Amino acid sequence: MRRASIFLTFEFENIPRQTIDWCAAECVVRPAGSILHTAQNRLREKDFLSSAGIPVAPYRAVHDASGLATAMEEIKTPAILKSAAFGYDGKGQRLIEEAGGFEEIWRERPGEELILERAIDFEKEVSVIVARGPDGSMATFPVCENLHRNHILDITVVPARVSAKIEKSGADLARAIAEEMELIGLLAVEMFLQRDGELLVNELAPRPHNSGHWTIEGCATSQFEQHLRAVCGLPLGSTKILRPSAMANLLGDLWTAGEPNWAGALGIEGVHLHLYGKRQPRPRRKMGHLTALGSSAEAAIEAVSKARDALQRRTG
Repeated sequence: MRRASIFLTFEFENIPRQTIDWCAAECVVRPAGSILHTAQNRLREKDFLSSAGIPVAPYRAVHDASGLATAMEEIKTPAILKSAAFGYDGKGQRLIEEAGGFEEIWRERPGEELILERAIDFEKEVSVIVARGPDGSMATFPVCENLHRNHILDITVVPARVSAKIEKSGADLARAIAEEMELIGLLAVEMFLQRDGELLVNELAPRPHNSGHWTIEGCATSQFEQHLRAVCGLPLGSTKILRPSAMANLLGDLWTAGEPNWAGALGIEGVHLHLYGKRQPRPRRKMGHLTALGSSAEAAIEAVSKARDALQRRTG
């Protein structure tokens, strides 16, 4: 009897490369462990993108205080010193606005392996999620416009309020990266839209992404289904927007005064609630999200913001 293929995939990056290598000896891992290895480290990620001709912010590897001083001379201020690994939602980052004091900065460094990047004066933060199957077929979701608060994604809105040219450029960049990586699965590409209209790639995530959660209600195929279609070699689904959508993250801060007012949020037309089953709410911890559908991007943002505000109006 012929044995069916067994596929293994993942939903976050903090998995030891050795673990993936062990699994790859027993089954098919998609995306490949090499892609995970690249995405786990900002320096490897930037080197990969740069070598592939993908536009990124100027950066330098930093290994000591003197190296930081040299990097600052080349990158200029303002710059951001980041840990190369295990950094997300603004963790492991330090903004440097003036040259000098490198010994002190190094003593307070955010990690052991560091990267210095030029701080970009951008107009918007956007992302594109691309799926690629084993036959090389690809499909991109529409550009997502991402609004951040305190370095954490706050609201994602689709369609993004950008030009058709930017929409195409974002999709082209995502496809080029997926092709270069020989991706099988899903890849989220975070980008900065500069004020001159050009895009710079910031980070990669080879998995379903926070900025794609709106697809559950707002798209013909959710990012989760698309990921599995790609991993299993099935035809990729339609990425057509059903209605303009806005997703708002729910952080643990909402539980400070007790259980949020779920009924208040769900009483608003077009709003959907997703909780992640995390037992302990903590400040800045993502506990769930709301999605609102509307007649326009602005209407969806207004609805999801109103619903989130309603969570804090306690009853009884």
